[in-house]
Amino acid sequence: TAPGKTDGPWGIDDKALADQARTKLGIWPLDKHNVVLLNEVHPRNYEGQKPHEIYDLIAIGAGAGGLVTSRQSARRGAKSAMISEHLAGGDCLNVGCVPSKALIRSAKAVAEVRKASQFGVVLPPGEIKVDFKAVMERLREIRATIAPADGHGGTEKAGAHVFQGRGRFTGPDTVEVNGQELKFKKCVVATGGRPFIPDIPGLKDAPFTTNEQLFNLEALPPRMMIIGAGVIALEMAQSFALLGSKVTVLNRSSRLFQSKGGDKEAAELMQSLLEKDGVQFINSAAVSSVATINQQGASPDDFPLMSVKVGEQDLECECLIVATGRLANVEDLGLDKAGVEYKLGKGIVVDDLTASVSNPNVYAVGDCVADVPRLTHMSGEMAKMVVQNALAGDDWKLSSLVVPAVAYTHPEYATVGIASEDMAAKKGIEVDVYRTGLEHNDRAITDGFRYGFCKTIVEKGTQKILGATIVAERAGEMVNEVSLAIKNDLGLHAIGRNIHSYPTTGECVQFCGVNYINQNLPRLD
Repeated sequence: TAPGKTDGPWGIDDKALADQARTKLGIWPLDKHNVVLLNEVHPRNYEGQKPHEIYDLIAIGAGAGGLVTSRQSARRGAKSAMISEHLAGGDCLNVGCVPSKALIRSAKAVAEVRKASQFGVVLPPGEIKVDFKAVMERLREIRATIAPADGHGGTEKAGAHVFQGRGRFTGPDTVEVNGQELKFKKCVVATGGRPFIPDIPGLKDAPFTTNEQLFNLEALPPRMMIIGAGVIALEMAQSFALLGSKVTVLNRSSRLFQSKGGDKEAAELMQSLLEKDGVQFINSAAVSSVATINQQGASPDDFPLMSVKVGEQDLECECLIVATGRLANVEDLGLDKAGVEYKLGKGIVVDDLTASVSNPNVYAVGDCVADVPRLTHMSGEMAKMVVQNALAGDDWKLSSLVVPAVAYTHPEYATVGIASEDMAAKKGIEVDVYRTGLEHNDRAITDGFRYGFCKTIVEKGTQKILGATIVAERAGEMVNEVSLAIKNDLGLHAIGRNIHSYPTTGECVQFCGVNYINQNLPRLD
């Protein structure tokens, strides 16, 4: 496939290009790292290849779902195309997984330096100095380093065509982009989602921030307030508190994870540990209004000033993050012309094979789909399903997926399946819970961090694993073992009898199985 053409690269020291990158793509500053990023994921005036008469598969969207479906189908010999309107790589590369984990790592370094003396490492007296500009430049550099994996060149190299523009259905088997009509046998909608902005008086007129702007910051906000207490909220609250901001989390529930039926012990532990890092929580917070006192000034450190009314309190902050959930991107796609059923906000309605319930030739994956977990790895796995089901005639079912979720705080908080007694009770399922704490785990002791636990939820009176909650430094790695066990119907006995390397925090998962085994061993007296 011949590569697409561009009208010159992005470059630094060009005010017109910098303004274009900021206003149209939401990326700034236009430094050397963001230039690399944009030349990969949104080349200037990109012209795609001459289209095929008909495509086996067209992906609308260039995040994880669009990239995987277009590339995998092309590698397997199909005629495929990807339509990318905004930034290839989607939220994950540009404003989600990648930049957030880079920021989290810098914040974790601050925490490690603070407790260095516990390990016999003595630092010169004085406060730890955080160079926030260097933190953010490192973030941009890391994002630019990863960008080629998601860039247009990689998609073209896989054999797929790339069209840069907005894709809209014009009929049940046609899509229009940049004035060209493309015909398809199968199409996958992978348009992702966007932050939900609650209807709070004064909020929409305020200079608030979401994950879509946060990673452009060039100066550290003195005070940060976060509306919401989900994964993004907690990760950023802890990170910015460690980096030096005064952070307050406004949680509308009475405790963390309550709205999703999360484990109460995990909620209390996570809040207490984040409070030790400087995060303040206001639970049962009723935000009634937002007032803008000052708008953003010309320089990065000339912050806006806002006042948030919480109950009877008026709380001021320079940075107000809204992290109150996601909405599916289903508007202005011509879904009605394609006969694709959808629900505004929730997403496209699909069957168990990820196909539209109303147009069997259109599939949907990721955050634009109704009633599926809004996670990058979920989108990627659904994309693999589409290639198999749409092009290879398979019957890989959405209901067969076991999907773990992780908050990359310190410690990490990971869940899979029915992850708590409260969640099981809401579903009317009786369960047994096997718990192992990290306070006696030898690896946790040597690492100097003995907080956390693993709780495995099993069907009452059996060893059938239904889910788990893990709080630990490596919870995101540990939960995969439980996911594998659930996926392959391995009971708790199998986990207990699986030899784990010593010393590891993963033994915490194993000992939930050992506890089950011990309860069922025959007596010898």
